[in-house]
Amino acid sequence: MARLADYFVVVGYDLDNRVEGEGQGRILQRFPEKDWEDSPFPQGIELFCQPSGWQLVPERQPASFFVAVLTDINSDRHYCACFTFWEGLDNPQLKKTETGDADEADEEPTVVQTPKVFAPKSLVVVSRLDYTEAFRNCLGLIYTVHVDSLSAPLETVIGNLLTCVIPIAGGSQIDESPVCSLDKVPQSPACDWLLACLQRGPEQREDSLRTITLGAGDRQVIQTPINDSLPVSGSSVAQLFRQLGIVNVLYLFCAALTEHKILFLSSSYQRLTDACRGLLAIMFPLQYSFTYVPILPGKLLEVLSTPTPFIIGVNSFFRSETQELLDVIIADLDGGTVTIPECLHISLLPEPLLQQTQTALSMVLDPELEFADQAFPPQSIQPSALKIQDKEIRAVFLWLFAQLFQGYRWCLHIIRIHPEPVIRFHKAAFLGQRSLTEDDFLMKVLDGMAFAGFVSERGPPYRATDLFDDLVANQVERIRQEEACPHKVMNHIKELAEQLFKNENPYPAVAMHKVQRPSENSQNTGKSQTPFPVLDDVAVQLFIDHAVAKLKTAPPVVKAELKSMVPSGPLLGDIVDRNGNVMANSARRLEVVRNCITYIFENKMLEAKKLMPAVLRALKGRTARVCLTQELNQHVLQNRAVLDDQQFDYIVRMMNCTLQDCSHMDEHGIAAALLPLVTAFCRKLGAGVTQFAYSCVQEHMVWTNMQFWEAMFYGDVQNHIKALYMEDRGQQKDSQDQQEGSANKREISALELAAEQNRLWPTLNKELQMERVQKEESTVFSQAIHYANRMSYLLLPLDTSKNRLLRSSGLGDVESVSNSYVTNSIAGSMAESYDTESGFEDAESSDVANSVVRFINRFVDKVCNESGVTNEHLKALHTMIPDIVQMHIETLDAVHRESKRLPPIQKPKLLSPTLLPGEELVMDGMRVHLILDGREEATGHMGGPPLLPAEGAIFLTTYRLIFKGTPSDALVGEQIVTRSFPVASLTKEKRISVTLPLDQFVQEGLQLRSCTFQLMKIAFDEEVASDLAESFRKHLHKLRFPQHVQGTFAFTVGQSGKLVLEPKTKDKNQSLKTLSKNLVKNAKRTISRQYVTRKKESPPTWENRSSLQSELDEDEISVSEEVDQSALTLSSTIRSSDRQTMSNIVERACCRDYQRLGLGTLSSSLTRSKNEPFRISTANRMYSVCRSYPGLLIIPQNIPDSSIHRICRCYRQNRFPVVCWRHSRSKAVLLRSAGLHAKGVVSFFKSPNAPTSVPSQADSTSLEQEKYLQAIISSMPSYSESTGRNTLSGFTSTHMNTSDSSDKLRQPKIGDLMKQVLGNKEDVPGTFSRGGKWGSIRGSGRLSAYNPDIGTRLAGKESPQPNGGPNDPLFLRQQKTYLYIIGDKAQLKGGKQESFQYWEVIPIEVCDVRQVKNSFKKLMKACVPSSPTSDPNMSFLRLLEDSEWMALLHRVLQVSVLVVELLDTGSSVMVSLEDGWDVTTQVVSLVQLLSDPYYRTFDGFRLLIEKEWLSFGHKFSHRGAQTLGSQSSGFTPIFLQFLDCVHQIHLQFPMEFEFSQYYLKFLAYHYMSNRFRTFLLDSDYDRIELGVLYEEKSDRKHPQVCKSVWDFIDRLNKKAPIFYNYMYSPEDEEVLRPYTFISNLKVWDFYLEETLSEGPPYDWELRSRHERLAEETVEKADTGAPKSQRHIVWPCYDSLSKVMPDAITKLLQDLQNLEAELGLTSEKWKDTWDKIKTTQRTESKLESKPSFSSSLLMSSNLSHQRRSHGVCLQESGVGSSIKLGLDCEASTTSTPVAGRPSTSTLYSQFQSTESENRSFEGILYKRGALLKPWKPRWFVLDKTKHQLRYYDSRQDKVCKGVIELSEVESVTVGTPTMGSPKNVEEKAFFDLKTAKRVYNFCAQESSNAQLWMDSIQSSLSDA
Repeated sequence: MARLADYFVVVGYDLDNRVEGEGQGRILQRFPEKDWEDSPFPQGIELFCQPSGWQLVPERQPASFFVAVLTDINSDRHYCACFTFWEGLDNPQLKKTETGDADEADEEPTVVQTPKVFAPKSLVVVSRLDYTEAFRNCLGLIYTVHVDSLSAPLETVIGNLLTCVIPIAGGSQIDESPVCSLDKVPQSPACDWLLACLQRGPEQREDSLRTITLGAGDRQVIQTPINDSLPVSGSSVAQLFRQLGIVNVLYLFCAALTEHKILFLSSSYQRLTDACRGLLAIMFPLQYSFTYVPILPGKLLEVLSTPTPFIIGVNSFFRSETQELLDVIIADLDGGTVTIPECLHISLLPEPLLQQTQTALSMVLDPELEFADQAFPPQSIQPSALKIQDKEIRAVFLWLFAQLFQGYRWCLHIIRIHPEPVIRFHKAAFLGQRSLTEDDFLMKVLDGMAFAGFVSERGPPYRATDLFDDLVANQVERIRQEEACPHKVMNHIKELAEQLFKNENPYPAVAMHKVQRPSENSQNTGKSQTPFPVLDDVAVQLFIDHAVAKLKTAPPVVKAELKSMVPSGPLLGDIVDRNGNVMANSARRLEVVRNCITYIFENKMLEAKKLMPAVLRALKGRTARVCLTQELNQHVLQNRAVLDDQQFDYIVRMMNCTLQDCSHMDEHGIAAALLPLVTAFCRKLGAGVTQFAYSCVQEHMVWTNMQFWEAMFYGDVQNHIKALYMEDRGQQKDSQDQQEGSANKREISALELAAEQNRLWPTLNKELQMERVQKEESTVFSQAIHYANRMSYLLLPLDTSKNRLLRSSGLGDVESVSNSYVTNSIAGSMAESYDTESGFEDAESSDVANSVVRFINRFVDKVCNESGVTNEHLKALHTMIPDIVQMHIETLDAVHRESKRLPPIQKPKLLSPTLLPGEELVMDGMRVHLILDGREEATGHMGGPPLLPAEGAIFLTTYRLIFKGTPSDALVGEQIVTRSFPVASLTKEKRISVTLPLDQFVQEGLQLRSCTFQLMKIAFDEEVASDLAESFRKHLHKLRFPQHVQGTFAFTVGQSGKLVLEPKTKDKNQSLKTLSKNLVKNAKRTISRQYVTRKKESPPTWENRSSLQSELDEDEISVSEEVDQSALTLSSTIRSSDRQTMSNIVERACCRDYQRLGLGTLSSSLTRSKNEPFRISTANRMYSVCRSYPGLLIIPQNIPDSSIHRICRCYRQNRFPVVCWRHSRSKAVLLRSAGLHAKGVVSFFKSPNAPTSVPSQADSTSLEQEKYLQAIISSMPSYSESTGRNTLSGFTSTHMNTSDSSDKLRQPKIGDLMKQVLGNKEDVPGTFSRGGKWGSIRGSGRLSAYNPDIGTRLAGKESPQPNGGPNDPLFLRQQKTYLYIIGDKAQLKGGKQESFQYWEVIPIEVCDVRQVKNSFKKLMKACVPSSPTSDPNMSFLRLLEDSEWMALLHRVLQVSVLVVELLDTGSSVMVSLEDGWDVTTQVVSLVQLLSDPYYRTFDGFRLLIEKEWLSFGHKFSHRGAQTLGSQSSGFTPIFLQFLDCVHQIHLQFPMEFEFSQYYLKFLAYHYMSNRFRTFLLDSDYDRIELGVLYEEKSDRKHPQVCKSVWDFIDRLNKKAPIFYNYMYSPEDEEVLRPYTFISNLKVWDFYLEETLSEGPPYDWELRSRHERLAEETVEKADTGAPKSQRHIVWPCYDSLSKVMPDAITKLLQDLQNLEAELGLTSEKWKDTWDKIKTTQRTESKLESKPSFSSSLLMSSNLSHQRRSHGVCLQESGVGSSIKLGLDCEASTTSTPVAGRPSTSTLYSQFQSTESENRSFEGILYKRGALLKPWKPRWFVLDKTKHQLRYYDSRQDKVCKGVIELSEVESVTVGTPTMGSPKNVEEKAFFDLKTAKRVYNFCAQESSNAQLWMDSIQSSLSDA
């Protein structure tokens, strides 16, 4: 029984205590005055009566009623029903002037017209029961009695209210009659009424119905709920859904369960209370246990910023104050919105539950929805009445919880039965069995406080049960079957709703309310009411005392609670195998696991080894893991199983594999099942030393998880306690069991046992009770000792100096405190304060023993406190733990010592790698595992076995990082896996932690990525100490970023191997200072002496910064500018003292090329004709003009060197425009320069004819620049012809015609090209009136280069007048643009082009260096992903597109093709982009490659790279991040991008290139590898400074070490045709125009291919060594058995080109082998090839019809070929003959591609490099032209062609020069001259005199000379 009301309070406005206009309330009277013992008076009621504040108002307000809820310190809720009405009083402002107070009881209106104000007064009932309607009626009645002055005294009514007692829940006391039922209250004085009450007859009435009356002629029925545990909701839940909608309420529901803060807003207080009540009702069976304030007074708003979760309601009046709350979910009941802040993530219900719940709710709330689309909807589908609907919604949530918590009772651990049941929930097992470990929502709910309360309330097995218990136990099966069918679900919900409604309204028919309301006139009357009177305390107290006395005398109420055993429901395992991942053919897998274990224990190790990989794969599945634990269990006898070493090793591997896939929660209980096994399996190490399995399976996170240990402990305790009682039970029941043996099959569960014991407990006597309590307690205690031991086994590492596990997990994480009542929002703040002994200290102290002791102590404290262990026992435990740990450490030390002596088991032998000559090991091999990355090749998915993971060693050498090992999968066989990359190409190194599939340890690892498109993920074996791994990283870093270029492998090769000492240069700008001291010798050799002067230190002035003036230490070289100026006169004569130096420079590639192109020679000034338009300037030979340019530059003939110094200042980095190539036909030139400085831009746009008076200093440079450009234009023959003023005297161009018909064809394309390059396709002529844009203004007033019209203008057609300018004949005269300047769009802003300039600027957007760098990073990640992914957004093609690499190639190629077109039409082009060394170099090189066939040969391509990339200063070291200084700038592969472009062109024109694709890959690889010095420094200047520019061809000490990549290629090319392209068949003067669209570009296979058998195939010596080794092993093995010709080729493992060489290579190899067998000296492959080609051609000439085979020998993409060159191999019985269709019609197979000139040409003019007729050949020394030394050459006398040709060497195929015999006048004996070869007889010299010059020759001996002279003489006479 409980009181209906605890207190009655009258609260009024406090007139005396007004604070700054803020009114206060105060309690005027309260009954009873004294607090009840069981329910103290709640504080602060006056705040809650007026939540918005106490105020006086000018008009009377209607009376109001609401219920506020206050929670006391014991978390009991008090319901305060507030009834507020308004009483008039005189205005206090006016009252201040008066003296006396008005009489309160005065009813007459005052005569004085003082303004009235109204003050609130509240009547409050405080109760612990929530009967809103009853309170509303009672308070309304009291107010009515007062207002209408009814006869009943107020004291009586209030006294009756306070003494009314009702039952808490129905059915609890059926026979008991009420103490003081107010059924029949006579209208008489209170005392009589009371007596009448006390003398009631034994009237029986059901208790769930209680009629009360307060003695004012009223009656009301209070229906108490049948079951108290179910909440009473009225219609509040339905209202909540109506106000907010389904989705919003579900959000609130999930937020409340996952402990978020929720705030309701409404302008109605009662609605706030109802909404909060509704939200709590749907959370049943969980109870909300945080702050709950349905109505929060305005004065307490700061409560909202509390860190704990809450559900609070606030009046909308305070909405603005709630705006800045960042972590609160705000539900606006009036507006129907729920606002969730961005920073909050609300976990929603798991699918499909969420969907099902929403469906069910919409069927309840909106039943019409289902029929909305039907043609004949049912007549009446109305939603149920609100009260019913309310219960239906609650039923949906009950149904939801039954699904969420189904089977929860099977995861309860009962750890004590007596004196009180202690129960714990095993969360991990529950989640694991439900397969919901990933589910965020359920995880949070189970960790929350509400669920903890749920477990403690519903856990006990013997108690009263309710609707939810029945649902979750007995109806789970029904729910499962029906969940797919919404209508069946609906029926179930309706049934549940009915029960809920019945519980709340046991007698829905009985509704007797007879309560008077105040009369209308008393509410609306204008006359002032009397104030509420002061009540008589004594009268009210008398009532209360009487009632109390009666209760004391009444017999005690015995609640006959119906306790019963709580049913557990079906087992979890049966419920959920719907999505418990059952693996395919799992039975077979289990069979494999069982067999393997049997083999191990039967000692059939070989069989076990074969099965092992399959077992390890099977153990990914849960069933297999469970099977493993069961199988192993069977081999344990008396808790022990001794194994031998190999068995032990296998068992441990399987255990590790099993544990590896368990999460730290161990949701499937695998770790729990293994725990007893790891202490059972052991092996004997030595005398008395045994190693147990636990020392090998410690590396798993599960062992550091406190929750795991607790669950394990509680599980074991439960089993022991169960055993304790089963014994007793067994003794009693033995006799019974025999009779009903069959019926009692099922084992009784611990909860059932506990329920039975709880039922019997009251019947036991004290001694028995005590005995049971003690038995249980000692059981728990003994388990605690056992677990302290177990934990020390698994937490103390074998080597106690290493403590990987504890340190990494920090053993004191908050997470490890299970179910600690820490909510999401406080967890953060508690983490620091939770436990001072947390894992943060462990990391520093790393004292293993202490951290383990602390961990175990914390565990013991927690479990012993929870399971009620006595304090004495707890103390004993704490003293024991350190001893246990210490003892265990001692035994471990012995084990560790002995285990060190064990022979290592079966670890594969470490294979040593083959090294290059000069490459040396820096660190010996460390055992590592190479792990799979994201590439599929090695996994076995693409065919072939899984090669990775592999076990082997990693070696660090001075040049490479090499992994060499064997696959871990034993079935793969004896393959050797090799992966390597040059150290210099390492781009990223990061630490990873790796779990190996076989050993299961979490290992330290490294992920190393290289820009040669290689990735190594390695995990260090446990035998590698972590400090060794660390030193490996340091060494690697040191080698990757040496302090100076001289530290790179190319320089240190052959020096002593262990780490190279860096040159100790403190000076960062060393290279900027100037030629350093150690190179003075070099400089003297390179620089003419008169420029070298000694000089005192003088800091350079700013102006001279660009020259080489700078200071060195004591003796230094500097170049004085004065000397320069005087010396470099216009004539630029070369002094005799320079000649030695110049000869070196002349030998450089640039000069050879300039001479080939006819761009000026370096003969003496007398012989050079002034007619040549260009000259070679030596202005920069000291690198004083521009440090990044070569020493010799081509500039216009009439520009003096002195002006160059001024011109170069306009350009960035002083890189002024120089000529680098000239078109052989149109004589247009290609220039390169850097972009202009801002001031330099102006001169691009000045008119050359603008009249200028005396030029100012500022103008002079731009004038110089203008002159310079003009000089270039003047050099072009087309210019001199068209202008008529031939400025170049004597220079005419008779042999060329500018208006070539082929040009006409090509011209229109240029406009399109330009449009594409400029990227503006849509512009139309009408848009050009804005002015100030690019483009020349030849044909019109203002025409822009964006104009699509530009093409027509280039073609010589007129263009329309877009802006109606004057049609002046001047404008109509078409002028040609002689020079196009390709500049950077961003830079060339703001210039206006004058109309009569001969040059035009084309602004383009270039790709920034940063773009290239980022794009390359993404490309690497796309081609070599670090981990496998199934995300479609991470697929290769998507990543490739995101990298934009192809787009960048497209842009570079597009610009290059545009330039080629312009040059071809006879306009010169100047490429002037960025600093002139990145994009400029790419474009210029590609243009020359496309335009000039020479550059597509070996020599030409080498020359192109040496000239454009090396001499013109592409910053290889900086862009390649080769040294410590450039480390931060990162790797930017500008050169690789260029090679990729060449590769794209090669694919489209496979017959135009002498070199193969492999050649390009080879260059790409070694550009990044630092193996050669070629691609190392940033400019020729740097190379001279280091003395590497003119070094000897090869090193004397190490002849096999090539310093230049070109030498290496030459050598290799002589040995093997690997670089040669057999399809090479060039057309004469062919200009290539490749397609540049992205769709035409292919991903270069260089980025994708990998060969695991030997590593990258670009270090050729390694390949040959491999082959030699392989042959040796084969020879040994060969016993004469017939050998199979078959060979298995594996993708990714074998190199296809090696295993299956192309036919020609194979035939050449066969020839060589045959020659070797016959003992002939083998001929060079090139000679053989050329002979075959020659015979082939002569044969085809003889045939009448050209033979042609369309099947191309080389597999290459010929989609864009304009002719085909067939090569066909005919296999005949006799032998193989090669047919090369060289002379054939192209038109037979290829159709001309649109937009290209089709060329069908006969190849009769095909020039063979070797002539058919060699009359005589041999080596002669020839004296070179002026300044050149004697050189040995291979001379060939050809009588047929009547020529004497000479070559660089015998193998050389390109003729270096020809002496026509027809021009020879005489052959005479010669004399030795200066510089001739030493030690040669005089008679060996002879001279050849021609009409032009005399050739001096020298043979090896005189006889040889005589032979030559005779042969030549005879040829002459023949002629």
